Amino acid sequence: MEKSPPAISSSSEESRDISLHNVLVAHGLGLAPDGSFVRWLEKNPRHPRNWSTPRKFYDLIVIHFCDFFVTVASSAGTAAAKAAHVEFGISETMAIFCFVSVSLMGQVLGSLILSSYSETFGRKRLYVLSTAIFSIGCIIIPAVPSLAAVVIGRWVTGFVSSIPANVLTGSLEDMYNSQDRLWWMCMIAVASNLGLVLGPLFGVYITTDLGWRWLFYIMAIITGILAGLCMFIRESRPALVLAHELSLFRQTTGLDTPPPLNPDHSPDFRTFARTTLLRPIQLYTEPIVCCVALMNSTTFGLIYLFSDALLPIYENMGFAQPQASLPFIAMAIGVILSLGMRLIDRVIIRRRINSGRTLLPEHKLTGLCIGTPMLAISLWWFGWTIPPRIQGLHWMVPTLPLVLLGFALNEFLTVMLGYLADSYLCYAASGLAAVALLRGVFSAVFPLFAGHMFSSLGANVATSVLASLATVYCFIPPLFVRYGPQIRARSRFAKHSLRTHEATCIDKDQFVTVAN
Repeated sequence: MEKSPPAISSSSEESRDISLHNVLVAHGLGLAPDGSFVRWLEKNPRHPRNWSTPRKFYDLIVIHFCDFFVTVASSAGTAAAKAAHVEFGISETMAIFCFVSVSLMGQVLGSLILSSYSETFGRKRLYVLSTAIFSIGCIIIPAVPSLAAVVIGRWVTGFVSSIPANVLTGSLEDMYNSQDRLWWMCMIAVASNLGLVLGPLFGVYITTDLGWRWLFYIMAIITGILAGLCMFIRESRPALVLAHELSLFRQTTGLDTPPPLNPDHSPDFRTFARTTLLRPIQLYTEPIVCCVALMNSTTFGLIYLFSDALLPIYENMGFAQPQASLPFIAMAIGVILSLGMRLIDRVIIRRRINSGRTLLPEHKLTGLCIGTPMLAISLWWFGWTIPPRIQGLHWMVPTLPLVLLGFALNEFLTVMLGYLADSYLCYAASGLAAVALLRGVFSAVFPLFAGHMFSSLGANVATSVLASLATVYCFIPPLFVRYGPQIRARSRFAKHSLRTHEATCIDKDQFVTVAN
């Protein structure tokens, strides 16, 4: 009769697997169904989605303010350019290129590289390093009396400024499910858009009262403080936190385990560059990403264009130079008023969940369906209530549509970027980076032709050109609502992201990312 050592061996291995499983469960971890990976258990308090509310609140508020202030610094550059161009002996357009466009070009490259880096190697170190380097760059710009120092400093600060805006959405997805993300996405958009529209106002008043150099010294002081605050946030990328947890588990128990589930692991830089670094560019093949990038970039470019073109319009209406920047407050009011749309979104989401109906990302597009025509209306209204074609109207008449413009701006950022986060989940940072790439290009180019466009065509016709483009965009949101699920169902990125999300996430998002 033959002996059966394989059965004994199999029984021994099964016993070890059960023992390992029990120890892992005691530490809030578990084995994948096939036993090849270790993953999170739902109630593990160390998973970022189970962190305490104060912990999450501190991290996100600090990152939010980083996003807000680097956006202020970006759009304030036009005021510095107008104040410094005589000192450097260059034209105003060249100064805008050096102080604004160069910064935004750096942001484009940073969006491509650093956002994807965060998905593979983590987020915290990028927040700390980016704010510290930004602060140093802001010291170099005014301290070194050279145009080359301005160009290098603005490029470097632009490069690292891509971190808060792009990686923040990924951090948010790490910590919250889709329902809770709705409000935080709103706060991200409000902070970013307030920074965008208040930056020109901040820049004009600082340069008028203290000079353009102190504009950058103040930026350096504030971002230096933020760098210190970022030291106390936590790494939130779940796959990396899991790898750290498993490393501690092995050290404390001495047990050998399967590797942690980490779909973003890259063994070397070449693999990282091939699979992750180029992901934002690859996402341009996605119709959703392409349309969102075009619409979002146009709207952002408008604000940078107005940072140059708006002041002469109001100066022609009798405003002094600093006061001519005050209409940006109207845009800020519109940004804040758009918060009301989130209440409507909340009602829609709650009704669908309570009735047991499927909740798709497209059900959150109500604000975009309203904001897109509002953008077109605001530009047509503004364009034909200003000089030179229209004379004698009270300044409030062309200022009111700027409130609608601010409303539309916030809806574009809140809804469209939230739509990307819900559609691409764990690749949200790469999706946002793809948007930021094109947004940086538009924002860098728009101020360069703003002055020539408005002087050659006239403010009325020039604004009408922009309004015509906004009118074309009105057709896109209904197409998203009607065909979005089918588009995502055919998307290899959306499907892979959903599978990765289901494998690494520990709670339910309460919506379906890819229609079945």
